[in-house]
Amino acid sequence: MTPPRDPPPPLAGYTVGVTAARRAEELGALLERRGAQVVHAPAIRIVPLADDADLVAATRRCLSGRLDAVVATTGIGFRGWVEAADGWGLGDRLIDRLRGARLLARGPKARGAVRAAGLPDAWSPASESSGEVLARLLAEGVAGARIAVQLHGQPLPHFVDALRGAGAEVIEIPVYRWTRPVDVEPLRRLVTLACAGEVDALTFTSAPAAASTLSTAAEMGRQRDLLAALRGRVLVACVGPVTRAPLEDHDVPAVMPERYRLGALVRELADGLAARSPRLPVAGTELWLRGRAVVLGGALRPVPPSAMCLLRVLARRPGRVVPRGELVDALRTAPGGSQDIDEHAVETAMTRLRAALGRADVIQTVIKRGYRLSYDPLQDAPRCPGGAAERPGARR
Repeated sequence: MTPPRDPPPPLAGYTVGVTAARRAEELGALLERRGAQVVHAPAIRIVPLADDADLVAATRRCLSGRLDAVVATTGIGFRGWVEAADGWGLGDRLIDRLRGARLLARGPKARGAVRAAGLPDAWSPASESSGEVLARLLAEGVAGARIAVQLHGQPLPHFVDALRGAGAEVIEIPVYRWTRPVDVEPLRRLVTLACAGEVDALTFTSAPAAASTLSTAAEMGRQRDLLAALRGRVLVACVGPVTRAPLEDHDVPAVMPERYRLGALVRELADGLAARSPRLPVAGTELWLRGRAVVLGGALRPVPPSAMCLLRVLARRPGRVVPRGELVDALRTAPGGSQDIDEHAVETAMTRLRAALGRADVIQTVIKRGYRLSYDPLQDAPRCPGGAAERPGARR
């Protein structure tokens, strides 16, 4: 008796683009562990804290007078600020000044960093929301107060303007400022791959990375193409609502985890890709299309690009005959296609497709008409019968 086959990893067959600069290796490892092929193209560069003149100036401003309140938005950012000040010989003075202020932390990691610095226990909202931190400050009253707000890679104009509007003096602490990457070519290549539909998903872990990707596409003259891809074939996954904001401005849908963590992001990405990947009952088994591969009868099988192009066309109308002319058009308009493609090219790609599937009976030739999948709707209902579909309850 043949032992049961282990199912392929949930992201096997998919190609995922990673735009992160910080923790990119961790995110890439999580994706690869689940079977994904990862294309890494950092969209931003982190300005080293020790070399950041703006951060030095903001720190000296904090030391020039009293501090009534301090807002810590990220654990790594708060720790980095304290460590950088130490390197400039200002660490003890900064800690003394922070000790005399009301400390508010956006989330548990920021709160942990405050405690690790030996500072009084900070208040932190359960929601991990900057909006709730702002509401608490405004409710307590900030008129005449001097408040330091540790940024987390980007400005917080609404937060800062609201405090200033209520009468506070606000010192913005620009921890981990972002700039364009020194080498922008990997990002340009990723944009090209996304426009061509050669990646299945893009991940974003910061708003600056999302904004930088869009601006790079604009410089290439490809922003319209990229937006079309992100609104259609390419799944976008963002770690949280702040990260998603630049994409929302361009009507790009994105999946997002309930908890703003990398592991949760990867799980949400896997669910999102599975929800839009056709799973069809064919020839007595199940066919599951996944990016550059299929799962047939529980086995993962890589499929060449032209063959996968034809399979996707057939899967959109399972069981129905697709004329050769329509398949010719599909190959002509596919990435790398040309007007020289004819019916012979379709026959060649179909031969490769059957060889990749390892079973000739999955696709039927209908003489003088075309091809169709050996669709068997009497089998167990497919989990995603019509092709690209939404997972019920998925946030877009």
